Amino acid sequence: MLRLDDLNVFVRTADRSSLSAAARELEISPALASAAVKRLEGELKLRLFARTTRSLRLTEEGEHYLRHAREALRLLKEGHDALIQGKETLGGTLKISMPSDLGRNLVVGWLDQLQAQYPKVVLQLGISDRVSDMYRQPIDIAIRYGKQEDSSLIALPLAPENRRVLVASPDYIKQHGRLKSLDDLAQHNCLRFMLDDVIHDRWSFYSEQHAAPDVVHVSGNRTADDADVVRRWAVAGVGIAYKSRLDVSADIRAGRLQVLLPDVLGEPTPLSMVCMHRSQITPTVLQLRDFLRAQCEKA
Repeated sequence: MLRLDDLNVFVRTADRSSLSAAARELEISPALASAAVKRLEGELKLRLFARTTRSLRLTEEGEHYLRHAREALRLLKEGHDALIQGKETLGGTLKISMPSDLGRNLVVGWLDQLQAQYPKVVLQLGISDRVSDMYRQPIDIAIRYGKQEDSSLIALPLAPENRRVLVASPDYIKQHGRLKSLDDLAQHNCLRFMLDDVIHDRWSFYSEQHAAPDVVHVSGNRTADDADVVRRWAVAGVGIAYKSRLDVSADIRAGRLQVLLPDVLGEPTPLSMVCMHRSQITPTVLQLRDFLRAQCEKA
């Protein structure tokens, strides 16, 4: 296999017509320079230099190969420079899908900040609670909750420790009282989320003592297929919601919602950025990952 260092020694030696001069420029010993040229000749099965005790000149094969060697080194340098420039000036178009509540109320604002820093980044957003089909839809990145079931996709964690929390407004708590235990959920109006016509009315909770979750069947008079609507209902004081903490973090800080049974562990809902191929993990995508992860930690 050809080595880049050997190629570089060959070109420098040809330019200087001297192994020792090339070695000095590259800050290596003449012995190492000589070994590099011999190794390259062995790989190519060609004699690149005609050597005498007093001179060193390219052979006909060496003259011919020198043009290709220069072009190879030039292309490699251009590729390296392009990567460095890409890291310094991020840009390009990113097609991103994301959940409705998180997207509308947090991520869109965060992306405004990102574009202010990197104006060459172009965003195309898809906001929906339906899980996007990355194999059929033109999507570069999907921001998703939960464990990724498709092992062929690459997940970049954003908030790996995120969980669901039970929340209600101060007005609802004042009118209906606080929960004393999970059993009390049966006496309350629970605001439920629906996806693909399946109502999520079984809420799972965890404890450090038991590996299996405690599953509570809940009921209520409102169901929506948009998670943001469920959050808005909770803020309006019409019931109890079981939401990702990230989705309701701003409402909790502002006092619009309060966490119920804070000592009970909610269902894990890790947040990740997902893409199909490692080739999609560009410097822009890595910067997006780092930026969103920092925002999630602050939320």
